[in-house]
Amino acid sequence: MPLHYPFSAVLGCDVAGQLDDMGLALVLTTISPEIGGVLVRGQKGTAKSTAVRGLGALFPPLVELPIGATEDRVIGSMQLESALAEGRIEVEKGLLARADGGLLYVDEVNLLHDHLVDLLLDAAAMGRVTVERDGISVEHDARFVLIGTMNPEEGELRPQLLDRFGLTVEVAAPRAPELRAEVVRRRMAYDADPTTFAETYAATEKELDGRVHDARAALADVVLSTSALLKIAEVCAAFEVDGLRADIVTARAAVAHAAWEGRTEVTKADIRRAATLALPHRRRRNPFDAPGLDEELLDRILGGDELPPEPPQGSAPDDKPEDATQADGPEPSRGPAPEDDTDADDGETDPSDPDATLGAPERPQHPQPAHAAGDATTVAAGSPYRPKLLTVHGLGAGASGRRSRAITTTGRRIGATTPTDGRGGLHLLETIRAAAPHQARRGRTAGRISLQRDDLRVAVREGREANLILFCVDASGSMAARERMTQVKTAVLSLLLDAYRRRDKVGLITFRGDSADLALPPTHSVDVAAVRLEELPAGGRTPLAEGLLEAAKTLDRERLRDPRLRPLLVVVTDGRATAGPDAVPRSRQAAEHLAGMEIASVVIDGEAGRLRLGLAVDLAHRLRADHIPVSEISASALTSAVRERVA
Repeated sequence: MPLHYPFSAVLGCDVAGQLDDMGLALVLTTISPEIGGVLVRGQKGTAKSTAVRGLGALFPPLVELPIGATEDRVIGSMQLESALAEGRIEVEKGLLARADGGLLYVDEVNLLHDHLVDLLLDAAAMGRVTVERDGISVEHDARFVLIGTMNPEEGELRPQLLDRFGLTVEVAAPRAPELRAEVVRRRMAYDADPTTFAETYAATEKELDGRVHDARAALADVVLSTSALLKIAEVCAAFEVDGLRADIVTARAAVAHAAWEGRTEVTKADIRRAATLALPHRRRRNPFDAPGLDEELLDRILGGDELPPEPPQGSAPDDKPEDATQADGPEPSRGPAPEDDTDADDGETDPSDPDATLGAPERPQHPQPAHAAGDATTVAAGSPYRPKLLTVHGLGAGASGRRSRAITTTGRRIGATTPTDGRGGLHLLETIRAAAPHQARRGRTAGRISLQRDDLRVAVREGREANLILFCVDASGSMAARERMTQVKTAVLSLLLDAYRRRDKVGLITFRGDSADLALPPTHSVDVAAVRLEELPAGGRTPLAEGLLEAAKTLDRERLRDPRLRPLLVVVTDGRATAGPDAVPRSRQAAEHLAGMEIASVVIDGEAGRLRLGLAVDLAHRLRADHIPVSEISASALTSAVRERVA
């Protein structure tokens, strides 16, 4: 029975028709592995994994890297049995080495642990992987084509890994009923009889195989003219992509596309198709930017159907082609420089953070009008800034991240323990020490150590964990003042950006009128969070109890999903409760209920003016939370207060 659904049976991957972006990107990187692989982004149920596995069944060997794999499995490990029992040193190849010369596929690549991402980056850059264990160092070749699939709603990729993908595509389920029905028909036919279904597409698969092999053979004969190369450089410069990797990938993809189409010279059509696949993910300046490419601008840069003639022999390298419309123009502006934030680093930036060199994202500086919408107004946030590094006191046990000290699968070795789940790196010394007292009883022979399963010890490592930050924001009329809401939004936006870098989970609850709304369920997708925050209106009564109760329900659900994930509740309010006849007693009961859940929390007091009721102080007392008056904080101070409370 076929292991995988046929590649050509996936809608948009039929070689007899016009390949869609996903099908074309996968085919091009198969023709020319030097392109650097493909990242497929899309919601669940869009045939991402099905297409990749179908391609792997046709062409180079496909090795899958599970997101929960251990470091030993990924890079390789020493065979304990042969080393201790026979004295022979043997190193078992890991997944990276096994993928040498083929495809390395990572499903849900955006959920891959940071330490595995680091291993991937090293192997992709060096073309080899090094196994170092207890004084032994062995290298294996690891030249592979990286294929990744992901759902953007579950979080974004680190910029360093994103740039390692040569091409990227966005996929979505078809909207046309007839196309959706065809997808269902094919899937049901395959599930009912995989063998017969595969035979139906055998001829198409054979045609695809032959066409790819022909394109590979013709790849070296495709001419990339000077005019075509200049046009590629002009396109990349106009879109302001960083570095020259985009130019190289676009050129390689254009050559592969020409070979796929049976042409012997790269044309503007090849450049256009290559640019739409190679540039969108390289234009993102920060996690809040949506991926994409302005195709109208691309068409204007490319101009007509034909490339200009080759420059005469012997012309200087800096001679300008006649259609280089931007050659004499000033360098495009990259926006204003970030504001000088005296609290941006304060000597507390983590030097081991791979993203530590990233500055604050660029946001356009423009007036921030309040847009009326009935009794509500919407105020834009200011430019986010880099907050101080936050560390949580004590030793947690949450998922690997970059915020708090915790017992994790990576980091420095601080001890050893008996394995409970079959995971973790072996602690050789402690294993031998545990076995030593039993050697005489086990009848040990000379030169050999008798080991049993109970002797095994795995390393206990101290690293960093991620946290859940849940914002509960009062968006009622008393909080709708422009300056106050801008300050709050800017602080939350800055924390979202930092949460992306630290791999935290974030959520957003808003309350106004007579109800609370979970505007953003806890997620790692900061770009969605930023959009929800930007659109947050303010106005109406204050249902404080509803907001606190919604926070309690949300935290309860998250505690069931992951009991190790330690949360921080950030309540931004002036403490008033005006929705309903029992608003005040209900809000007090809700606060005391949250306090009983032992949730770390902080109250940001939004009350302003000379006459103050002190309601937020009372709320903080009932929540057992810290209280910070709004008059004493700026946007940066709000962020610092949140971080200090987590610590």
